[in-house]
Amino acid sequence: MSKTSATPGLGPEYNPLVSPQLEDPHAFLARARREEPVFFSTVLGSWVVTRHADISAVVADTARFSSAESITVGAATTPPEVIHALMDGYPLVPSLVDNDPPAHTRFRSLVSKAFTGRRLTEKEPFIRSLVDELIHTFVQEGQADLFLRFAHPLSSSIIAEILGIPRADISRFRRWSDDLSTVLAAHGPVDHQVACARGVVDFQRYLASALEERKTSPREDLLSDIITEGQAMTPPMSMAELVSLLMQVHFAGHETTAGLIVGAVELLLNNPEQLQALRNDPSLIAGAVEEAVRMTSPVHAMFRTALEQVEIGGVTIPKGAHIRIVYASANRDEARFHEPERFDIRRPDVKKHLAFGQGLHFCVGAPLARLEARLALEALLRHLPGLRLVPGQNPGFLRSVTVRRHESLEVAWDLKAP
Repeated sequence: MSKTSATPGLGPEYNPLVSPQLEDPHAFLARARREEPVFFSTVLGSWVVTRHADISAVVADTARFSSAESITVGAATTPPEVIHALMDGYPLVPSLVDNDPPAHTRFRSLVSKAFTGRRLTEKEPFIRSLVDELIHTFVQEGQADLFLRFAHPLSSSIIAEILGIPRADISRFRRWSDDLSTVLAAHGPVDHQVACARGVVDFQRYLASALEERKTSPREDLLSDIITEGQAMTPPMSMAELVSLLMQVHFAGHETTAGLIVGAVELLLNNPEQLQALRNDPSLIAGAVEEAVRMTSPVHAMFRTALEQVEIGGVTIPKGAHIRIVYASANRDEARFHEPERFDIRRPDVKKHLAFGQGLHFCVGAPLARLEARLALEALLRHLPGLRLVPGQNPGFLRSVTVRRHESLEVAWDLKAP
């Protein structure tokens, strides 16, 4: 018998943007999978789906579940002051992850070729050089914040290189990414949200200016490809569409990968037997990266909208309902993975995870994320002997409805004799 209403249940307890669930969401999600795998969150105004089988079914069923508003908690929760501030910029129109066919296909075609195997092979020497360059800046210090000094600059610089953004502007892009996270989550004091909305507008204007410049002076970068090919489409892409697309590509291209790298290091350092296995057999690196993707789930969750009344896991969901699909929960589902809480770099069924999505919306940048993480881990283990976590730290996590990553991770290592 299916449930037919948004009964209280676990819903009032679920708030992934505050402590303790911000720091450790998995205890609550495991409880939800056992007790109420589909429930209504009164905080988010969304139905929450936690089991692997149910999430996989939702993602695969594009006829009944729309990807519109897949990265926001919904326009109804955005304060009017924030909406007013955003009106000074371009409309936040659907583009890549928050779109449905056939429009989604148009957007994906503009960026997919930037992440092909051939393009990534061409970028690998640059990535290797950048990894070593960043490590060289702190290797003699014996301790560093791995997120601020390595993972975030690495992923930011790589996506900047692909887009064609000067490295000198990367610090501005980090601030704008944080602003975008706040606006999408509609979280925090209204005056702070308004300030972040103004930052989003600055972000849009920067991208629009860069695209206009590429119209007359194209280069070998994604900005040039997007403006040239976008204008050649029928109908041509508007500036609002292109700017929204670039904001998504930039945000996804560095926030999630930085989170993956830092999360992978933390997992390895907290599981010394797995770290030693990797040191003994470097060919296990691909499995280590994939298992880290499963356990960290940098894209923690996304949303769908029910296009008709549907039933998920025995629960009736009304037409028009917003649905939060929690990939991080699916990736630790006991019904799909053996001992899902155990970090195992030899896990045979690891690629059943949903951390990169599935089907139509499978992450276009997944090959790049895997490459960055592999090269980063190899270099860190090679250059930083005795790598270990600094005890007693409180790393903190980004407040986002979609992305989960550390805000810092302090590590130490043994200095080599001069």
